[in-house]
Amino acid sequence: MRNILITGGAGFIGSALVKRLLADPENVLVVVDNLLTGHVGKLPVASTRMRFIKCDVNNRQGMGEIMTTYKFDYVFHYAAMVGVSRTLSRPIEVLNDIQGIKNILELSKNTGVKRVFFSSSSEVYGEPVEFPQNEETTPLNSRLPYAIVKNVGEAFVKSFYQEFGLEYTIFRFFNTYGPAQSKDFVISKFLLAAQNNQDIPIFGDGSQTRTFCYIDDNIDATTQIAYDNHYINDVVNVGNSIEIPIKDVAQKIIDLTHSKSKILYLPPLSEGDMKRRMPDNNKMLKVLDRDLLSIDEGLKKVIEIGLFESQF
Repeated sequence: MRNILITGGAGFIGSALVKRLLADPENVLVVVDNLLTGHVGKLPVASTRMRFIKCDVNNRQGMGEIMTTYKFDYVFHYAAMVGVSRTLSRPIEVLNDIQGIKNILELSKNTGVKRVFFSSSSEVYGEPVEFPQNEETTPLNSRLPYAIVKNVGEAFVKSFYQEFGLEYTIFRFFNTYGPAQSKDFVISKFLLAAQNNQDIPIFGDGSQTRTFCYIDDNIDATTQIAYDNHYINDVVNVGNSIEIPIKDVAQKIIDLTHSKSKILYLPPLSEGDMKRRMPDNNKMLKVLDRDLLSIDEGLKKVIEIGLFESQF
């Protein structure tokens, strides 16, 4: 049996990971979340192989009790304050997450964890200086608190391997979307507005591009990397490489939902809205050995499933 800790496990990506790992009868899971942005309604129904514990990873005593009790084999550290508006307006709380990263790594080292999987972000690249963003060659240009925390977190993860031999894999997530995602994120925000025939707000002229990775592609890649021991002590971009302007995303959603919504252009954000973002995802594709789901097919899936965070 594998004892696995998932922090931030009641969040969007974390809860999808929980469901996938719980499908393997060899896995016993402990899910930790402070429920600041997560929701227990996203977790599977009760299972003898899964326990949920409400705890903040920044609480050293609480996490220490959990990790010494269960003696985990593997840790997926996905807990973090997320959401553009939230992280921009509460920078001190964002920076406090550095303590949670240190807690997880120190306790993992002390309790015999075999490997830590750390959820980083495309935000560490800041305003990119090359396209696509490659894990080894693109400079990390972090400026905003959220990006800085992820960058510092990566440095801690690598340093714990260098000094103590604690193995790791760092996932740099690029705009993952899917059912049950928080309305703080662009796809969910646009879909909710369109389904209510409300204007869809876009900052700036909408020409800024992003790539969007459907949740199943994210989970397929990360779990296969974990199970097959790929990219040990390495960094992996997890995302789609097809760029699309934000205004085109809004229009696709309006068309697919047959909405009466209109696009409402707002003044550009003063910070935090990079002009382009596109990963070199060759490492991810090598593991999956298949094409990723297109934005059109992904949006159709979300609309068909029809599950949004606001329903919990």
